[in-house]
Amino acid sequence: MIGHGSAIISRATGEVGNLDIEKAITEAEENLPRLTNKKIIHKTILRYKLDGKETLGDPRGMIGSKLEVKMLYIVCLSQHLDDIVQTIEELGVEVDEVVPSPIAAGQVALSKKQRSVGCALVNVGAETVTIAVFENDIPISLQVFPIGSTDITNDIALGLKIPLEEAEKIKLAGLAGNYSKKKLEDIIEARLYDIFELIDAHLKKIGRSGLLPAGIILTGGGAGIATIEDLAKAVLKLPSSLAQPVIANAGKHVVKDSSWLVAYGLALYALQKPREAKSGALSDTLSMLKSWVKPFLP
Repeated sequence: MIGHGSAIISRATGEVGNLDIEKAITEAEENLPRLTNKKIIHKTILRYKLDGKETLGDPRGMIGSKLEVKMLYIVCLSQHLDDIVQTIEELGVEVDEVVPSPIAAGQVALSKKQRSVGCALVNVGAETVTIAVFENDIPISLQVFPIGSTDITNDIALGLKIPLEEAEKIKLAGLAGNYSKKKLEDIIEARLYDIFELIDAHLKKIGRSGLLPAGIILTGGGAGIATIEDLAKAVLKLPSSLAQPVIANAGKHVVKDSSWLVAYGLALYALQKPREAKSGALSDTLSMLKSWVKPFLP
């Protein structure tokens, strides 16, 4: 969701201060449509304007009369969020913060250059496909589609008249048996085409269709399908590649399975986030986590 807010500069000198920025951000959230049954789990500042002109970076210290801000808010259903948190806490794990998975994965699946020039991280999961668009090193859009690689498995099972377990193996490993290769390719490509059409429609909506220099980076379990890169390139008219974890000094600890990218990104996110106080069990947990993650740090 996109929110807009503004504030009249409070200082007599017209200098933008922290209070002015806080007022504009607060108003942006207040101006959002009713968040019935939803919670905000992430927010990012997309743009500042001072007296109608866009500023480059932080406007603190600049002189003007009116400050405007454009914010990106990522929301989810309250019931789903509460159920997830409750399940985790019942396992004995304290939930300190909730981070959207594309934001976490983007920490390690994308380089800073890719996030800066413009790219889309597409996670092809079992039940959903998620797209997170990055530009100027920040997420500018995030969307979840209710379609995933399980739909491809179901299509194969129906099309070839085979059990779901066998269809899943064929989807990832290729043909094994007396099945038509062309028929299999047609089944898979038809569903992937639907997925990439949804992605392109979203990119058109935000004005980024065909305009992401770093292209589409594919991750998730469904990204292992053989023809997915070529089809993404053909439909979206953008460079397409599989995610290669951006991990400096990883040595023998290279993360090869993209399904671990979110977990690894969450670990880095937690370590890099400043904490006012780290004491007791939380401090011990973070110390242990840091010793485990240290070999992977850039």
